[in-house]
Formats: sequence, structure tokens, C-alpha cells
Amino acid sequence: MNIVTLLPFIVLIGAMFLMTRSAKNKQRQAAQMRDQLQPGTGIRTIGGMYATVKEVHDDTLLLEVAPGVHAIYAKNSVGAVLDDAEYNRIVHGIESEHDDDAPVVPDDASSLTEGDDDRRVDMTKGDAADETDAAGAVDADASQPEDAKPEDRKGSGNDDAK
Repeated sequence: MNIVTLLPFIVLIGAMFLMTRSAKNKQRQAAQMRDQLQPGTGIRTIGGMYATVKEVHDDTLLLEVAPGVHAIYAKNSVGAVLDDAEYNRIVHGIESEHDDDAPVVPDDASSLTEGDDDRRVDMTKGDAADETDAAGAVDADASQPEDAKPEDRKGSGNDDAK
């Protein structure tokens, strides 16, 4: 047989080997994570529920899902073990201390303009409204002084084409 005809099969077998190897590695890490569970640890189940581990048994866990509410779950239902800061932030709303160097992102844009009340910009048309006609064009005579001669005024119609 020619090696060129065997090449697609070799590549397929190699890809299957790599995929099963990574899946086994993930399963091993998940089992190791579940074995390290201790009472008082905050977890997230694969269903998305946050709870605190109260008791650890061979294949089950006693979880406190709310103050005074306990439930028994299989160890395989643990999706992630959370560190204390993250668990408190998610469940209790307790924020950890922020880094002073980290940029602070405001919740809304109104907090960006606080204290700038004395620097307001006048957005009214004012005198400019008198100089424009209904179509929005500037009147050429309005921009010239009153005592100017008709020859000096721009756009007066007396201009000779040169």
C-alpha cells in the first residue's frame, strides 16, 4: 500500500488520540478538585447554583444553599470550587478591596459630570438667529456695519464681474 493513501487515516487516529487525552486530563482535574472539597468551601454546581459545603461523604455532599436550608448533592454535580473572595462577591455582594492603580469604571455617565455645573456651554442661537433667514443662510447685509457704503458691502449686487 502507498503511504499517501494511509496518511488520512493516520491523521484521523492522531486527532482522536489528542482529543481523548485532553478529555481524560480534564476528568482527572475535576476528580482532583472534588476530592479536595472541605466543609466551608464555596462552590458552583453544574446547574449554576451557589452553595457552601457543610459535609463531605464518599459520593455525596451536604450543601447549604441558603441560611438554614440544606440539600444533598452528588459530588459529580460540582462545577467549580470558588475562592472566598469570589464566593462572597457573587453570593453576598461583598466587594473585595480595589487596586488603587486600577481604573474605576462608573455605573452611568452622570457621575462623570458631577461638579461641572459652573462650566455650562450656552447652546442657544442668540444674536446668530437674527443674522440667518428662514432657509438658514446668513444675510450678507446683516454682517456689514450700518454706515458702510453700498460699494463696500459684500454681496450687495453692485459687484462688477472681472
